[in-house]
Amino acid sequence: MLNLYVTSSEKHIGKTFITSGIAATMQSLGYTTSVYKPIQTSGKELNGFVQSPDLTFLKTIDPYINSHFSYLYKSSLEPLVASESDNETIDIDYINNEYKRIISVSDCTLLDGDSGILSPIAPDLLVADMIKKLNIPVLIVTEPNENSVNNTFMTIAAAVEKGIEIRGVVINNIREDCPKELLNTITRAVEEFTNVKILGLIPHLNPDFTPEDLITAILNGIDIESVFNVKIEKLDMN
Repeated sequence: MLNLYVTSSEKHIGKTFITSGIAATMQSLGYTTSVYKPIQTSGKELNGFVQSPDLTFLKTIDPYINSHFSYLYKSSLEPLVASESDNETIDIDYINNEYKRIISVSDCTLLDGDSGILSPIAPDLLVADMIKKLNIPVLIVTEPNENSVNNTFMTIAAAVEKGIEIRGVVINNIREDCPKELLNTITRAVEEFTNVKILGLIPHLNPDFTPEDLITAILNGIDIESVFNVKIEKLDMN
């Protein structure tokens, strides 16, 4: 089974974009793929129903990917605060059971994290505790900015402290005018000061990109085999 938790070094840097791209790529390679969002904040109300904006985006990339969520909140605050506002405690045992159910019927399952791994989700419980409970490796998404190194280091350190396996880091949304010195510094710093590898460099895509554009960017920019720690024969045929 090919399972992965996708997290990010900070908010709004394309974690769901990368999750959806990897999921669509794996589906295109013939793997039955699911995306599971254990917790979703910032839910959007449409026709009287609250929907997951991240899973809605996923469906625009590939409507055939199975998608699931467990907790959905309209609040944009941290999961613990959002759940307390709705008087609904987040139960990681319930999430664990849902995760086991989903992976039992999927070749590949990606979990799209809602917030950083140090975010609280219940009294005395962090996202990192949930990841450890699920026993799933993580992929960290960052982007080239002045806070990238510090925030990525903090995410790596928190994962290491909890004993979470880190597959690597993907640098997303690299614009044409991104200074080479900045990109090189982030890449060199992560690999020199931690035992974590940079597994992907993804360029900025224009807003009118197609699903095919995203899949091509993933195939050209990310070492999918290292992300999942498996040999994928179909990649050798592309």
